[in-house]
Amino acid sequence: MKIQKHASRVAVGMSGGVDSSLSTALLAEQGYEVTGVYLECWNEPGCRAPQDRKDALAVALQLGIPFEVLDFQKEYKRKVIDYFYREYKAGQTPNPDVVCNREIKFGLFLQWALEKGFDFIATGHYARIARKKNGHATYRLLRGVDEKKDQSYFLYTLMQDQLKHILFPVGEMTKQEVRREAKKRGIVTADKPDSVGICFVGDVDVQKFLRRRIKEKRGVVVDTDGNMIGEHKGVWFYTIGQRHGFSINSKFKVQSSKLKHSIPPFYVVGKDVTRNRLIVGFGPETYVDNFQVKDLHFINGMGRDELVRTENLSVRIRHGGDLIPSRSTIHHLKFMIHLDESQRGVAPGQVAVLYRGDECLGGGVIDLA
Repeated sequence: MKIQKHASRVAVGMSGGVDSSLSTALLAEQGYEVTGVYLECWNEPGCRAPQDRKDALAVALQLGIPFEVLDFQKEYKRKVIDYFYREYKAGQTPNPDVVCNREIKFGLFLQWALEKGFDFIATGHYARIARKKNGHATYRLLRGVDEKKDQSYFLYTLMQDQLKHILFPVGEMTKQEVRREAKKRGIVTADKPDSVGICFVGDVDVQKFLRRRIKEKRGVVVDTDGNMIGEHKGVWFYTIGQRHGFSINSKFKVQSSKLKHSIPPFYVVGKDVTRNRLIVGFGPETYVDNFQVKDLHFINGMGRDELVRTENLSVRIRHGGDLIPSRSTIHHLKFMIHLDESQRGVAPGQVAVLYRGDECLGGGVIDLA
């Protein structure tokens, strides 16, 4: 039976992976007028971009749809890579994938698509969008069905006027189902391994990547009482919760052995960027049960006061991390998150994303100051 042509035009961000490939196929099967679009953001020697572009083109040819390439390399460097280095230099732990989604995929790409007359853009993200009519249309961002692959964490900055132009075709599916459906259709990327690492850059050694622009500057390691116990290579090369890459001096080790106890593993618990000091601790010193969140963004228009009254709130402090039951307060004009269970590795600069059940409410940047 011939498929009825859909009235809507969709530009699909094709990364060359199986998720966006199947998304493209599903939309074409549903009758949308589909165009595949590859976003050229990072194309340095040794990166995966050339093969990804070939794979995306191969799928577009297989499906018989138009294919375009958008060159966002300059914008990606300025908006994402420069931010990455700037935040590390300031002693923060940035999240380039959040910024990439905000500035590139659902920023420049969406803007381009709307200017070209497309009704929607689509990506292979594991997330869902629900529409609720309550006097006016309200769009809600929901977690993907696949708990292990859910990517709503990276999308907390989306806004209502963006959500109404976005489709996530595989959000209702598990990764296993996606691969099975891709194989059923003979899609050439069906068995392609998942991409990992920094958005568009891939799986790089972060330390080596940082050293492209940031030089080593040796400094002292101190315990939480301020005692100098070791040495490090520059506070910007470390993140909260890290337990390697710095040295503990032999004198401290000898003192410890005389006390007849072994030294437990030290974790980074703080950074003094001004004095280039790395602060380490162990045991309870490494855990945090509350922190400030700044640069707040709420998807559905609720404000801080409403969120404070929200029950059954949970927070995710890293992609793929647990949803931690929590509550929020406003203290001296600061928005605070209080965790039901203390957590290790709560890093300033990372994002805290807030949920109520399956719904992603929004989030902000973690600040322990």
